[in-house]
Amino acid sequence: MSETQYHYQWRTPRAHEGFRTGVSLHSHTMHSHENLGFIPRFAVKIPVVRDAVAAKERDYERRNGRKLDYTSSYWTPPLSEREAVKLEAGQIENGLGLKALVSITDHDNIEASNHLHLFEEYRNAPVSVEWTVPYGASFFHLGIHNLPRAAAHEWIGHLAAFTAEPKEPVLRELLEALCDMPDVLVVFNHPMWDEKGLGGNIHRELAHDFMRKYGVFMHALEINGMRPWSENKAAIDFAKLSGHPILSGGDRHGSEANVLINLTNAATFEEFIQEVRKQKRSEVMLLNQYREPHRLRYAEAIWDVMRDYPGHAGRERWTDRFFFRTKTGVDAPLSSVWHGNGPGICGAFLSLMRFLNSRHLRSTLRLAMKDSSEVLP
Repeated sequence: MSETQYHYQWRTPRAHEGFRTGVSLHSHTMHSHENLGFIPRFAVKIPVVRDAVAAKERDYERRNGRKLDYTSSYWTPPLSEREAVKLEAGQIENGLGLKALVSITDHDNIEASNHLHLFEEYRNAPVSVEWTVPYGASFFHLGIHNLPRAAAHEWIGHLAAFTAEPKEPVLRELLEALCDMPDVLVVFNHPMWDEKGLGGNIHRELAHDFMRKYGVFMHALEINGMRPWSENKAAIDFAKLSGHPILSGGDRHGSEANVLINLTNAATFEEFIQEVRKQKRSEVMLLNQYREPHRLRYAEAIWDVMRDYPGHAGRERWTDRFFFRTKTGVDAPLSSVWHGNGPGICGAFLSLMRFLNSRHLRSTLRLAMKDSSEVLP
C-alpha cells in the first residue's frame, strides 16, 4: 500500500522542519533539446499573444504556402548543469535549511551528469534522464533516475534506440531490466498531460492502457510544478487507482527553482530511492510559488527562456540557444543566420513577452491571469 503525504507551504510553512533532506527531481539544463511547440500552447492562454501569433502564422502560410512547423527546430534551456544544481540546491539549503539532493533529467541525454562528474563537489550526482517513450498515437515521458555510472552510456543507447524505433516487446524488456537494478528509480512524469494534443479523453485512455501493461515497472507517478493543479489532482487520483506513490517534479526549464520538492530523512539519493521503492512512501512539498496563477508562471518561464543572459559566453541571446537543421544536416544556432530578434513572428512574440513580464505589470497580470477553476488546497 502506497502512502503519499502533501505539505502545502502556504498552510504549514514549517512542515519541512521535521525532515533532514529536500529532493529536487526533474529539471533541465542547456543540454536538453526542446521543440518550439510551447509557442502555440502558450499563445492560446493569453488573448493578446494568441492574436499576434495567429496573425504571424497566417502571414507565414500565405508567403510560404505551408503552415509554420514549430517542431522542426529546437531550443535549449539557458542554465548550465552547474548553474542548475546550484539553483536547486540553493533553494533547499538556504531557503529551507535542509540538505539538498538534486537529480537533473534532460531529454534523452546525460551530458549534464557527464559534465558534473568532472568536478569533485558533484562526483556523486545521479545520472538521470527524461526518456521519451512513443506510445500509440502519442508519447510519454519517464524519469529514469540514478542509472549506474559504469553502464550509463550503454543504457542511453538502448533507450534512444527504442525511441527511434519503438517496439512494445523491447519496451517491456527495457523496463524490466531497469527495475532489476535496485538503485534505479522509474517515474511516470506528468501522466495526465496531453502533450501531443490528441484530446483529453484519448490521452487518458492511452495512459490507462500504458499503466495496465507497464504499471508494475513504475515506482511512482509525478505531480508537476509546471502543470495546473486540476491536472495534478487528476494525476493523484490516477495514482490512487494504480496504487503508486506520488513524487514531485519541478520540470524547471528557466531560472526559477522547482516549486515542488520531496522531503525525506534519507541521507543519500539511494536511500531516498529505497524509501520510494520498498516502502512506497513519499512526502511532497508544494512551495509558495506554486500558488501564483499558472498562466503567469508559464509566461515567466517563457521569458526566462527567451531573455538575454549577458554572462553566458556564446549563449547570451535567445537566437544563440535556438537551433535549426541546415541543408547539410548540421545543427546551427539561429544567430548564424538571423540578427536582432529574428524574423517577424519571433520578434513580435519576444516583444510581447518582455511587455508581459514588466515588473510594474505583475500585480495586474496576477489578477488578469487568475483562473477561478484552479482551486488549490
